[in-house]
Amino acid sequence: MSKLKNWTKRFALVCLFIMALAATFQSISGVNVKSFILPFASAISFSKPVSAEAPPLLEDAFDWSKYPKHTVTATGYTAGYESTGKSQGHPEYGITFSGVKVKRDLFSTIAADLNVFPIGTILFIPGYGYGVVADKGGAIKGNELDLYYETVEDVYKQWGKKQVVVYVVQKGNGHLTEDQLQTLNNDKSLQVFRQQYTSSEKR
Repeated sequence: MSKLKNWTKRFALVCLFIMALAATFQSISGVNVKSFILPFASAISFSKPVSAEAPPLLEDAFDWSKYPKHTVTATGYTAGYESTGKSQGHPEYGITFSGVKVKRDLFSTIAADLNVFPIGTILFIPGYGYGVVADKGGAIKGNELDLYYETVEDVYKQWGKKQVVVYVVQKGNGHLTEDQLQTLNNDKSLQVFRQQYTSSEKR
């Protein structure tokens, strides 16, 4: 018990000495001691878990109201047999009408009625991200879209079928290449958003 009292006294004296030293330093130098203490205190504090700041959302990053908008019915699709009638091993498996490969990324490949949204049209789709019209579908008519996902599970879990307002960022000219799609996805100013849309992308 006496040992505990001795250690308690020593600890109290050390604390008082540090406080006196800090006050003296601050009065002589004019430097706020908190600016030195807080970084160390936060580094050694274990009482609160460190939480990473949530990444920004594209929905909140731009004023989408300045772009032309359309209300569409959007469904999810995959490159698989259930959506395209093609299985792996088919020479056109995963190849869109434009010739580019299907992709879920910052700028993902989507399918549309080409009379409404020509190949190469860039849309912003809230909850999905940027979609680049790369494909068409026999069942897609008028204001309808198919949004590409890697797996059937992703389709059902992340999208399904929704009516949504989309924004026309850029109208296409009927052409799209792999290089153009890659350039869009490598835009340095947008990389902070990219991870949100590539979590299910196969590596």
